[in-house]
Amino acid sequence: MRRTWVAGVVLAIAAVIVVVVSSALELELESAALLGAALGAVVALVPDRTPAARLGGFAAGFVAAWIGYLLRAALLPDSAGGRAVAVGLVVLLCVGITAASFDRLPLWSTLLGTAALSGAYEFTYAAAPPEFASTSLTTASTLLLNVAVGFLAAAIVSASPERTPATEHPATAPGEPAADTRDDARLDDFMMEKNK
Repeated sequence: MRRTWVAGVVLAIAAVIVVVVSSALELELESAALLGAALGAVVALVPDRTPAARLGGFAAGFVAAWIGYLLRAALLPDSAGGRAVAVGLVVLLCVGITAASFDRLPLWSTLLGTAALSGAYEFTYAAAPPEFASTSLTTASTLLLNVAVGFLAAAIVSASPERTPATEHPATAPGEPAADTRDDARLDDFMMEKNK
């Protein structure tokens, strides 16, 4: 519980600093401060695979979404059908990336990367599709900087694993398996005896 509070406070401070510095230096990062910081923290805090794999999946999904917008701007009609094709292709691209990596890049992180760019950019894209080249790069750089801040803030806190009741299994003697493992072994033995 303590680590949750620390992570939240550190993340809040980092997001506030981004907004204040951005405003003072006219960097225009405020529009994606909360979205980026929260998404970066999710990538850092989810205990699935390595941080590099989670970041790689996020980046791959981000690029997949950008390709979807590129296809919409260059090839697809600005209609419900064109948007549906783009959405379907982006999701399939995320699945393909995960499959090609043999699940080293988690699907959830590629989808999160896709959702990040889509959430930050859809309104801007819809307002001026012909300006895709400039607006997409501006949005992507703004969002990725905020994601990096959120990831680093949360990663600092999550670097040392916290023991939780779910991970604590007192062994009955040094070197002996935990109680729940022994119970599974007993059940297996019982089932084997029953089948004889």
